[in-house]
Amino acid sequence: MAKNIMLFWGSGSPPCWRLMIALEEKNLQGYNNKLLSFDKQEHKTKEVTDLNPRAQLPTFKHGNIIVNESFAACLYLESEFKSQGTRLIPDNPTEQALIYQRMFETNNLQEKMYDVAFYEMFVPEEERHESAVKRKKESLIAELKLWESYLEKMGKGSYLAGKIFTMADVVCFPVVAYFPRLGCPKERCPRLMEYYDMVKDRPSIKASWPPHWLENPKGPDTLKNL
Repeated sequence: MAKNIMLFWGSGSPPCWRLMIALEEKNLQGYNNKLLSFDKQEHKTKEVTDLNPRAQLPTFKHGNIIVNESFAACLYLESEFKSQGTRLIPDNPTEQALIYQRMFETNNLQEKMYDVAFYEMFVPEEERHESAVKRKKESLIAELKLWESYLEKMGKGSYLAGKIFTMADVVCFPVVAYFPRLGCPKERCPRLMEYYDMVKDRPSIKASWPPHWLENPKGPDTLKNL
C-alpha cells in the first residue's frame, strides 16, 4: 500500500510534517517521497504543479487520488486506512467534535505564531511599526492562554483532545514544536511545553522530525521576547 503513495514535502513545514506523522501512525512507512527546497523554489517545478496547481507542499498522491491540503490528506489517510495503525479519530461523536475543534483551531495558533516569529521576514523594513509588533504579540499571548486553559482543563498528562493521541495531536504538534525551537519563554506556556515534552519522543514524531532541525536544533530566537 505504501508503495502506491508519493509525497513531495519540505523540511520544517507544519503541513508537511503533520502528514508525515499521520503516515507513520497509520503504519505506512516506506512510501515514496521527495524532499524539496523552498529556498530553491523546487515546489514550483512542473513535477509538483502537474499534481498541485497551487505549487504548495505537501503534494500527496495515493494511486490515482491526489489530496494536496494537509488537513484533507490526514483525514483521507484515517478514512482509507481506518483499521490500520493508530486509530486517530474515534467513533464517539462527542470525542470527534473536540478533535475536529482542536484540529481547525490549530490554524489560529499557527497564524499568530507566524505573525510574531517571522514578522521581519515577511514585512519590509520600511513598513514595520512597533505598534503592529505589540498588537501581534498581544494576540499570540492571548491565543497561548487559551490553549493553556484547554490543557489545564484536560488535566496533567493529557493530549490535546483527551487521554489518547488523536488527529488533533497529529495536526497541532508541528506548530507547538516551533515555540521551544524559536526561544519562547517556557513560563509563557508551561502546559504546552509539558505537552511538547510528553509527545516529542513518540516514534511517529521522531521518525518524521525535520532533517534541518536535527542538524540545527535551535532556530532564531524570534519568540524570546514574547
